[in-house]
Amino acid sequence: MSAEALKTLFHPFEAEALALPRKDERIIFLGAEPGLRLPPGFEPALHLVQGFRPHFRALRTAGFAVSPQPQGDAFDGALVLAGRHRGQNELRIAEALERVIPGGLIVVAGGKDDGIASLRKRIDELVPLDGHLPKYHGTAFWFRGPVDSAIAERLRAANPGLLVDGRFHTAPGMFSFDKVDAGSKLLVENLPGDLRGGIADFCAGWGYLAGEVAARFPGLSGLDLYEADFASLEAAKANIGETAVAPGFFWIDLLSETIERRYDAIVMNPPFHRSRAAEPEIGAGMIRAAARALKPGGRLFMVANRQLPYEAVLAAAFSSHAEIARDGMFKLFVARR
Repeated sequence: MSAEALKTLFHPFEAEALALPRKDERIIFLGAEPGLRLPPGFEPALHLVQGFRPHFRALRTAGFAVSPQPQGDAFDGALVLAGRHRGQNELRIAEALERVIPGGLIVVAGGKDDGIASLRKRIDELVPLDGHLPKYHGTAFWFRGPVDSAIAERLRAANPGLLVDGRFHTAPGMFSFDKVDAGSKLLVENLPGDLRGGIADFCAGWGYLAGEVAARFPGLSGLDLYEADFASLEAAKANIGETAVAPGFFWIDLLSETIERRYDAIVMNPPFHRSRAAEPEIGAGMIRAAARALKPGGRLFMVANRQLPYEAVLAAAFSSHAEIARDGMFKLFVARR
């Protein structure tokens, strides 16, 4: 999400299309992101919600009250920053409707490229909008919370959680929430039969890789999941189920936070973009983090898109590495520390 959408969200207050909230009001801000700059005189008690660990840490460092999931109710109003995921946007609006008082002001904003126009149209069909204002390559719109829960219930019913592969519960906004990612599946199918000891799943998502490792390899002495998205990690806790060892779950930014434990092997399907453009340095940072978290002689099993140039990073971080599988979209590496 660009800083532009944050500016769009607060523009109606700066343009005096909306009155500034009072200092004694409580406002919940769903999807808050770093770079937040409040307009002069905007002084309510803000309760920020952000489940992506790097954003959470940045907002907390900036001095905001922030939690990874919504807490509290009877808020006087809500702010919603919309992103690329339609279902997640609608669920955030449902959350806002459920947590504000009847008649509480709800302001939603997002970028044109992220589908804010269609989101505004869909919400306007459910609850009459009080207004909208375009600015900074995006649009803000606003409405008042209704006195009953019917609208929120309709939004939730339109965006249910899914059961993937007959066993994994997911929700809109999670990576590959509607199917098993093909790269992760390729990785699972090419893991060696001698995998044992302490294993970690970096960028664990909703738990597919860790769940398959737990089911396929009885010689594990430990299994830990590391994930930056709070909601995905909560889903993984339920998805892993009963295992021979008690899994550990760590909500962490692998690029900036220290990993205390050391492992015999790490499996990983790292992200490679924050927005639409590929950013190979994210995966490169994950590779370096994995190297630091492995015991001497430990192995990394990693899948990546074929076009991403990770070979030099693997060569620098590990004593040896090799490509062990490839298909039309992905390549699979094993690297030894």
